[in-house]
Amino acid sequence: MNVDGKPTRTIWPAADGQSVEIIDQTKLPHRFEIATLRNVDDAAHAIKAMLVRGAPLIGATAAYGLWLAMRGDPSDAGLTKAYDQLFATRPTAVNLRWALDRGRATLAPLAPAERADRALSLAVEICDEDVGINHAIGQAALAVIQEIAATKTNGAPVNILTHCNAGWLATVDWGTATSPIYQAHDAGIPVHVWVDETRPRNQGFNLTAWELLNHGVPHTVIVDNAGGHLMQHGQVDVVFVGTDRTTADGDVCNKIGTYLKALAAHDNDVPFYVCLPSPTIDWTVHDGVKEIPIEERDADEVTHISGLDAAGNVSSIQIPPTGSPAANPAFDVTPARYVTGLVTERGICEANAAGLKELFPENGQ
Repeated sequence: MNVDGKPTRTIWPAADGQSVEIIDQTKLPHRFEIATLRNVDDAAHAIKAMLVRGAPLIGATAAYGLWLAMRGDPSDAGLTKAYDQLFATRPTAVNLRWALDRGRATLAPLAPAERADRALSLAVEICDEDVGINHAIGQAALAVIQEIAATKTNGAPVNILTHCNAGWLATVDWGTATSPIYQAHDAGIPVHVWVDETRPRNQGFNLTAWELLNHGVPHTVIVDNAGGHLMQHGQVDVVFVGTDRTTADGDVCNKIGTYLKALAAHDNDVPFYVCLPSPTIDWTVHDGVKEIPIEERDADEVTHISGLDAAGNVSSIQIPPTGSPAANPAFDVTPARYVTGLVTERGICEANAAGLKELFPENGQ
């Protein structure tokens, strides 16, 4: 996608051939800054502190983290240490484990002297694969938008509601839930996006709105609790969200608040689609509510909020009274029964074991 008219990805090898550059997403939307990762500690910090976020991008960053680690210590002990360090950064997004497992399986049989070069080529492969997967997801879900658009009159737009950021900032490029939106917009189909603020880190306001604004997609930002009201009044045609982990039976783990959007969509007969690259499917898990670990993040994300002050400076302020404790579960699980369809790079399927197995017979249990 474009930033100020320039094609940009979220992560790339630096020109010095020794480091990795990323968009520091903690600075958006008010500042666009590039951060440099020079070693595996930098990569682990970028994932944990959410300079990068979104399951696919976390996996890509972990792959580059293995390369940075192998540049410093390509021994078996170095590989194990890097794997463990990166794996410990975020417990919920399954792409992290997927990328690390793939990296370890690829590098372990090689002689230590060969590992750094192969780790770099693998990281590039994973990133390029992610771009292709996300474009294909957009192609599959574009048919949903086209079908709804055909029912509209007088050029009325298709109204799409999103939650959190499943855009290109959550991936290497294109995004998952935003990929069909960008493709529809670029094809001249009128679309309008309702962008949830997505507390507590405000990824909707800070990231999704910034993306859509830069690409010229019509959108309106709303508070998290407005979605149900809009659905009741016929102002939402379809919901597209992403996911950090999908079970083999079709349950979906995504940013906290997704479950409530699914309930509102179900009550108002609004289609609710989850857009996911296949590496996000955890074939080892079946009951998402019981089996997926939910990351509990720092209470400061709930008690404090940042934004531009009157002088144009980015400042952080405290919202609740001092001394009030805060809980911060970062994700929730939407049971498969509330999901209209799972949108993958191989097409759309029902959110159940049979649907996933039909698209991915090599993995379906």
